[in-house]
Amino acid sequence: MIRMRKLFLALLFALPFMASAQNKSTLKPGKWYAEFAAQTAAIPFVFEVTNTASGTEVTLINGKERVELKKVVYKGDSVYISIEDYDTQLSARFEGDKLKGVFKRLFAHADSGLPFEAYPADRPRFDAAGSATFSLQGKWDVVFQSEQGDKKNVGIFNEEGGLLTGSILTNSGDLRFLEGVTDATGFRLSAFAGLSPYLIEGKFLDADHFEGYFITAKGRQSIKGVRNQQAALSDPYRLTQLRDGYTSLNFKLPNLKNQLVSLTDEKYRGKVVVVPILGSWCPNCLDEMSFLSPWYNANKERGVEVVGLAFERKTEPAYVQKVLSNLINKHQTTYDILVAGKIGDDKKVLPEIDGLKSYPTTIFIDKKGNVRKIHTGFNGPATGLFYDEFKSEFNKLVNELLAE
Repeated sequence: MIRMRKLFLALLFALPFMASAQNKSTLKPGKWYAEFAAQTAAIPFVFEVTNTASGTEVTLINGKERVELKKVVYKGDSVYISIEDYDTQLSARFEGDKLKGVFKRLFAHADSGLPFEAYPADRPRFDAAGSATFSLQGKWDVVFQSEQGDKKNVGIFNEEGGLLTGSILTNSGDLRFLEGVTDATGFRLSAFAGLSPYLIEGKFLDADHFEGYFITAKGRQSIKGVRNQQAALSDPYRLTQLRDGYTSLNFKLPNLKNQLVSLTDEKYRGKVVVVPILGSWCPNCLDEMSFLSPWYNANKERGVEVVGLAFERKTEPAYVQKVLSNLINKHQTTYDILVAGKIGDDKKVLPEIDGLKSYPTTIFIDKKGNVRKIHTGFNGPATGLFYDEFKSEFNKLVNELLAE
């Protein structure tokens, strides 16, 4: 009798906890629509939720791009979605099926977060307001206007089945995969892949001219566009140069095992060497790594090596180990990645370079150890033909150096 009474009391006390576990909120599988509350506009983004044997996964969607986020943690009435590539996080509380939370940059301790809301919905990120008067299809000269001066970039856009996609190329890299719509009011494009959300809004002046804004979490910048099928950037091989009197690089830096590595090491001596200057925080650097990692595995037996120099936001060993290990594991990178220091340390680490203009910057070194070419920026798969042209030029240059 006493035993039955103890069992009854145990069950009585357990019931609230069992009910709590059963009522625990989780992300509903399927498509979701969300908006960031930026200072000057709402920036929409979309994602998809799937349940797997290992737990919940979230996939950010931008045109053809899919950014898989596999670290999703539930705590009480909240969910935490980690974006390990950029050391950022979406954290939110459930309000019924909806989410209300903030996007935070974990590397910035004082970051109060960018508010967002999300709800389950299989809908486009923009609702079209009537039929489009003009088309954004094709290439454009896109000028970003500021008090410091105008900067001409290249826009490349495609319209198919009511969906507008494309990217804007700069001399530092591209804005990656943009997705949106053209309608009677003009056009709208947005993207969010885990670092900084973008929104581009424009109105057509006529079939070949537009004006608008490039909008981020902190503000907006005026832009204008002119249709130009020959639109092109400055030659990326002429933007960054060696200082007078220098012909080679002379760094000696640690890898993640704290072993010092130099271009004079036996591994690199007498070989063609590609040196990408990168950071784990840099989206275009990640695009370049997605290209270089499989390329290196396919070409390393030909007498070519790759060694990356990583400049990070912080220099604490635990932080650097975490972000670079994540990067290497994601891209299955087998070439050396060296710890070069903090962003801005390039003048100290690479005094031979006459000012680093962009992350990434890629240096090509011949078999004698001489720097032969320096490529500024990286325009990746979102840029279509521009990306194909880069790959062709890259392989042509390496083949010429190998043939010497």
